[in-house]
Amino acid sequence: MEIQIQPDPLDAIRARIKRMTDDQLLRYGQSAKYMCSPTANRGKPARPEFVVQLEEARAEWRRRHPKLPLADSI
Repeated sequence: MEIQIQPDPLDAIRARIKRMTDDQLLRYGQSAKYMCSPTANRGKPARPEFVVQLEEARAEWRRRHPKLPLADSI
């Protein structure tokens, strides 16, 4: 699963993320995290579509693993 450059409806993002395995979700979350970084954005603010995808990946991880610290994953 790849980070989407074109914005998807929030429901589509959530449905896609829910179908991912934990390994896929971790890779997806790490990709989204990078796309929100200053390095990826050459010092500019992160694009909103990447921020939404990162937030949704983190929310799904917390839903699946409520006792694991988020810092140890995405």
